[in-house]
Amino acid sequence: MTHLTRDDLWSLEEYATKRSDFRAEVMAHKKNRQLSLGEHARLYFEDATTIRYQIQEMLRIERVFEAEGIEEELSAYNPLIPDGHNWKATFMIEIPDPAQRAVRLGEMIGIEDQIWLQVGDLDRIVPIADEDLDRTTADKTSSVHFLRFEVTPEQINALKDGATLYAGIDHPSYPIDRYEIPAVIRESLTADLVLTEH
Repeated sequence: MTHLTRDDLWSLEEYATKRSDFRAEVMAHKKNRQLSLGEHARLYFEDATTIRYQIQEMLRIERVFEAEGIEEELSAYNPLIPDGHNWKATFMIEIPDPAQRAVRLGEMIGIEDQIWLQVGDLDRIVPIADEDLDRTTADKTSSVHFLRFEVTPEQINALKDGATLYAGIDHPSYPIDRYEIPAVIRESLTADLVLTEH
């Protein structure tokens, strides 16, 4: 499923009764879709389940029940769902102290282009960052970026055949050496991909 429609959503009343169970289900699901990159950075991989939850929460907070408003939320969030040949992730730099965060964001300009994933020993997958709008200024990078990782048929087949998935960051002020992504995350991400013929 690469796009959600109004038929996939609950009404505000229905969501109110199902919210706590759905939230628990989504939180458990998200655990296997978060990848820590060192102490202060994390990738949150989106899919139809995580995006559906975000839309339901937005509709609830904003009390939106008109068809037009629901369609606006769907249009805003649907592009964040992967299409079977890519991964879409929110990259977050998580530094609690505001003063330290300001300094580090100044040092990390361009980091969103230096993150990479690698299937076995195949070519690294470098993301396409912030397609909706540029989040970096001359002085600092943003603490939130949206990334799209395009996965080739060869890489998809290798993952489906059990290849290891690695991650790293090449940015000089926040280097992360290549390391193996835990199996539960690898399996969750592999399930997003559509197998092509060998």
